[in-house]
Amino acid sequence: MPGNNFFEKKGPFMLKELFDKKDIEKNIRFSDVKILSLAKKSDITFLDSVNYKDFAFNTKSLCCITTEKLKKYLPKTCTPVIVKYVLFELARVTKKFYPYADIDYPDKTLAKPKTSKYPKVKFCNNVLIGKNVKLGKNTIVGSNTIIEHDVSIGKNCVIGSQVMIKNSIIEDEVVIQDGSKIGSKGFGFIPLKGKNFRFPHIGRVILKNNVEIGSSCTIDRGSVDDTVIGKNTFLDNQVHMAHNVKIGENCMIAGQVGFAGSSTLGDNVSIGGQAG
Repeated sequence: MPGNNFFEKKGPFMLKELFDKKDIEKNIRFSDVKILSLAKKSDITFLDSVNYKDFAFNTKSLCCITTEKLKKYLPKTCTPVIVKYVLFELARVTKKFYPYADIDYPDKTLAKPKTSKYPKVKFCNNVLIGKNVKLGKNTIVGSNTIIEHDVSIGKNCVIGSQVMIKNSIIEDEVVIQDGSKIGSKGFGFIPLKGKNFRFPHIGRVILKNNVEIGSSCTIDRGSVDDTVIGKNTFLDNQVHMAHNVKIGENCMIAGQVGFAGSSTLGDNVSIGGQAG
């Protein structure tokens, strides 16, 4: 995942600052948390399932949160941190790097857009735009829509009324119909007695060229990875897409379809209404 400007990041941290373990020999400095396939030497990663063993073998990370049974899939260059509950430790470490990504706090930078800054964009009534938002030429934004800080929207897009967009990168000629919510935190937490531990969501929503999102859809951003919808894919009304979902190109998704977190759909797929 390329540079992420949506969330305030702390660090870097030494390995012993992140884990209270006496058996840690290599006290390496780390600057971020990423999935196995995207992690660099300075990123901590995680392995919680044998399904990702191929990614584990090829990871460039120098440290991986995993279990005793799964550590055998890691390369010798990667130091395993053995834990009982991988996802809980991942959530805890991610919150250390991104302390404010576990709740969607209101964007305090929102303001009425200046036409001098966006001379080739059309705004309807009561639109609010956050800091560092990029809007391509010939894009139109409907009434009562909110676009939060650092969102990028390409050219020739149509954003309907009462739409909320945050933590998202939207390419060209994308249509988002009225009332849809793009980029909110996913439904991710670690169940604990007394007080659940919210999982920070540091991923984004990426909508490729010519995507259409119907009315009242909800597209959650990724947790550690991104949520992605491929080019020329159309969603009908009231579709829910949970965190980390990957949808291919040229797909047609009918109304009230629900995608569970981390689901993957290939190219040229059609799904009938209310399927899940």
